[in-house]
Amino acid sequence: MNDTAETATSIETPKKPKKKHSAAYYAAAFFAKIGCTVLFVWLLLTFVAGVFVCHDNSSFPMIKDGDLCITYRLGKLKQGDEVVYRRDGKVCFGRIVAFGGEAVGISDDYVSVDGYRVYEDTVYPTTAENAKITFPYTVPGNCVFVLNDFRSDITDSRTYGGIPLDDVKGKVVFVLRRRGI
Repeated sequence: MNDTAETATSIETPKKPKKKHSAAYYAAAFFAKIGCTVLFVWLLLTFVAGVFVCHDNSSFPMIKDGDLCITYRLGKLKQGDEVVYRRDGKVCFGRIVAFGGEAVGISDDYVSVDGYRVYEDTVYPTTAENAKITFPYTVPGNCVFVLNDFRSDITDSRTYGGIPLDDVKGKVVFVLRRRGI
């Protein structure tokens, strides 16, 4: 009886031939992969990163007109970061000078925060001339005070006041020159 049991277990079952798939199967698999890729890229560009094009010279010389900028949304912002924000439906670029609760002053061509002069790698002459707010200006909570690098252009917090953090679209981490290369 052992001989027959051993013989029965040693017999291999025949392998099934591979099923050939139709063109519709391959098309469905292809479009499923494309759909997953599009969903992944959309989630990435919505919640982690952003891609913006600068259409003015507000952040000249760091970012020039026509440059492509990649932003990172998840990092903690700090003073001196170049950010992208939306204001009145327009994409704007600027540098964070102060956060909510801090007092910003502009006098004698320099910027101060809570009475201390702001250190900048490049000295940008900054004036409060034609500003729509008065200085010293206390930044409202959950807002940032943003200045353009090209300080002659006052379409920044000198015009708008504090920029809500919800309007900040991310910190600029990469700039691709598209003109004047």
